Amino acid sequence: MGIILGIDIGGSTTKLVGLDTDGNQLGTLQIKASSPTASAFGALGSFLTENNIPLSSISRITLTGVGASFIRGPMYSIPTNTVEEFTAIGRGGLSLSGLSEALVVSMGTGTAFIRSSLINGFSHIGGSGVGGGTIMGLCSRLTCAQHFDTITKLAERGNLSQVDLMVKDIFQGAISTLPADVTAANFGHWADSATEEDTALGVLNMVFQTVGMMAVFACRNDTTRDVVLTGSLTEIPQAVPIFHTLSELHNISFQIPKDAVFATALGAALHFFC
Repeated sequence: MGIILGIDIGGSTTKLVGLDTDGNQLGTLQIKASSPTASAFGALGSFLTENNIPLSSISRITLTGVGASFIRGPMYSIPTNTVEEFTAIGRGGLSLSGLSEALVVSMGTGTAFIRSSLINGFSHIGGSGVGGGTIMGLCSRLTCAQHFDTITKLAERGNLSQVDLMVKDIFQGAISTLPADVTAANFGHWADSATEEDTALGVLNMVFQTVGMMAVFACRNDTTRDVVLTGSLTEIPQAVPIFHTLSELHNISFQIPKDAVFATALGAALHFFC
């Protein structure tokens, strides 16, 4: 049985997805490494070991991501090619969501927006420097957190009203399109009594709201109302309620499919079948 591997070599993490020749998923893997070359070969070796697969069973490797350019030539003499990252993001996002078209948003160190269609192809419509790098950078200066796990644990105990200015803080009465507890200004009401927990939640809220609103504006200039969220930030639990609120406010369907963190690696592997 030939196995196809898709490897997404990112700036801080590398993800791998293995498929059989019928397109069935055999497994996934994610590792961290400072060197793109080391992370790619390390991911391959770990996947083979963990799944008890011999190297001879790998028939094709497709690379993508910012680190793919560092791999020159075949990996272990296995036919190896590269696929453009935005295409891999779009194809993987559609496959995981079961949709034929959508705006696929990849939330990693930064954020990329891909208009994706199985019929019309994949188009990078823009991006933002707001993403995981923003969360890590701000929280490392504003709190004691140096890792994402610490940030999310802090945020679980946070109170957003201690840092954000809410609609109810500046408007008396009701606004038909805005609930009273919606953020009017991120960090616009940063109280002296705000804790690290409040600050961590405020940072997460600001990043996810920014990404979400950019997606909303993109959809308003398009026919699709489906947004598929992918990338490493989909693993942060606070993302779910924030995007749910944005869905209700703006009539946009945000979804985080299973294995969303592996969407780009999956899209690379699926390139074999195109």
